[in-house]
Amino acid sequence: MAENILNIRPASETRWDCASFGEVMLRFDPGFGRVRNARTFQVWEGGGEYNVARAMRKCWGKRSTVVTALPVNDLGWLVEDCIMQGGVDMSHVVWREFDGLGRNTRVGLNFTEKGFGVRPALGCSDRGHSAASQIRPGEVNWEKLFGEEGVRWFHTGGIFAALGSNTAEAVIEAVEIARKHGTIVSYDLNYRPSLWKSQGGKEGARKINRNIAQYVDVMIGNEEDFTACLGFEVEGLDEHISSIDPANFKKMIQTAVKEFPNFKVAATTLRNAKTASVNDWSAIIYAGGEFYESMIREDLEIYDRVGGGDGFASGLAYGFMEGKGPQAAVDYGAAHGALAMTTPGDTSMVKAAEVEAVMKGKGARVIR
Repeated sequence: MAENILNIRPASETRWDCASFGEVMLRFDPGFGRVRNARTFQVWEGGGEYNVARAMRKCWGKRSTVVTALPVNDLGWLVEDCIMQGGVDMSHVVWREFDGLGRNTRVGLNFTEKGFGVRPALGCSDRGHSAASQIRPGEVNWEKLFGEEGVRWFHTGGIFAALGSNTAEAVIEAVEIARKHGTIVSYDLNYRPSLWKSQGGKEGARKINRNIAQYVDVMIGNEEDFTACLGFEVEGLDEHISSIDPANFKKMIQTAVKEFPNFKVAATTLRNAKTASVNDWSAIIYAGGEFYESMIREDLEIYDRVGGGDGFASGLAYGFMEGKGPQAAVDYGAAHGALAMTTPGDTSMVKAAEVEAVMKGKGARVIR
């Protein structure tokens, strides 16, 4: 049956519904101004992997934990405070002693503009020598997390794997042990050329991600991600890889699952950015040999697009975790991603009831 595509461990057997592995940075947001001439910033925590665990806790009411590293200083404690407000467990965080200057370790910073109209969103990262980027194999007790405590769903991604050969090796270590203990592994390819420069560029990305891919149950990414990270070339694809037309993704996945039959689910969001403020938005997944598509939300108004894909990933995980089946999973993911882009910051600020209202087409009616 479609509902049994993923053999997810029962909640009664595990301490955690979701665990994520990646860097948690501080995002400095200049509002609708520019980073280059800002005098004030609003500060949020965020990270592609962490955002999924936070949404699982705050939106979906699930038990979640994060595996990352932070420095023992006030910026590390600021990130801690933000994570604690999000309700995500921190018992698996690695704390690193700080040398007083940041030569040895620090918190990664991400300066991000929302964009507006014809001006696109813009990110400027300052994350060298960060605590999380130094995580190495053997540093995290994965047997304790996956074996003794138990995790139903583990999420990580290509952004963290790209930070260095050590983080890539740590991801491989984690997914191997997760799979050994029956944990569902989801992985967001999220290809960023700038991050892979130090690891051999596109060829390096393919070598590492293909190694990771053999342990993945739920693979997330668009055509560019699958091409750049896994090496799948599909005839007929052009540079407009973010088109709302799902035909290209279907071609790609049919190729990918032949080589990686362990991909029980493959998923992508489809975005046509007409302007920074107006996008067409939808999603499609492959599950159990079939494709399932969400509704297309044309001319969706965007307040802050960062985190929309992570919102999709968490909604997708929730749909499967609750046994609702693939069609519901893609619908939850697409609706949650759309709502995540209506608020500032990288993380979701909505509740499950609001997501379900949007799924039913209630739009912006007042919720009483």
